[in-house]
Amino acid sequence: MITGRTVVAGVAGRPVGHSLSPILHNAWLAAAGIDAVYVAFPLEGDGFEAFAHALRGGVVRGLNVTLPFKARALAVADQASDLARRSGAANVLTFEPDGRILAHNTDGIGLLRAFQRQAPAWDAAAGSVAVLGAGGAARGAVAALLGAGTPRVWVVNRTLARAEAIAQALGPQVQALPLGRAGEALADATAVINATSAGLAGQGGLPVSLDATPAGCVIMDMVYQPLDTAFLRQARALGRSTVDGLEMLIGQAVPAYEAFFGAPPPAGVDVRALALAALAGDRG
Repeated sequence: MITGRTVVAGVAGRPVGHSLSPILHNAWLAAAGIDAVYVAFPLEGDGFEAFAHALRGGVVRGLNVTLPFKARALAVADQASDLARRSGAANVLTFEPDGRILAHNTDGIGLLRAFQRQAPAWDAAAGSVAVLGAGGAARGAVAALLGAGTPRVWVVNRTLARAEAIAQALGPQVQALPLGRAGEALADATAVINATSAGLAGQGGLPVSLDATPAGCVIMDMVYQPLDTAFLRQARALGRSTVDGLEMLIGQAVPAYEAFFGAPPPAGVDVRALALAALAGDRG
């Protein structure tokens, strides 16, 4: 029931109608008995900054920010966490009563949580990791891995200059390679992370062979629509452990929920099952 005291949070993006975030957050809110609601804000045109500034003062408690506004979300904030600054983007904004906008990035936290859930034996500090792609998702992944102690991160991308820009921004532990030399990064990798959109439905597959990966290498795809990408199927055919993008989505939502509503999500809510049901309904 919506009341006069209902706290509002949500997700802003373009498009945003496909987002699973309202399903996750509202399931947690219902289980916790919190007088709050989480909604989607579809933004058209070039009005993100005006929208964010209009929320100053806490009319809306907070926002998750998705494509294509994550870099602009960081720029609009008055204060940003170290991880948001190093990621060059923010996926969480909170609106303080005094008018300030605070920015954070929980995508990297979600990535590491996904590994903990689906590949618990993997150790971020045990060796090098290869990240495929050089967009915002890739930079956020690199920043999170470095924070978790990964000694070397390879950034592999079709356009080498974009990979080199991430390496320059994040330091000497990060090295760039063109896509044609991906095998060099994969040969000793403890994990390979696809941070491109190549696995999205209709986008085609990623032209990278995982044959060079060691037997214990863990393979992750950030894409969750479809959940079972060609990249993950290739990994399983080689006997590699896999981590999917839905688990990352859930992982990043946990600290976002806490930032918005002041407490961790309640235990015992199978939000993955709810998300899978929603994905199955979309396919139907």
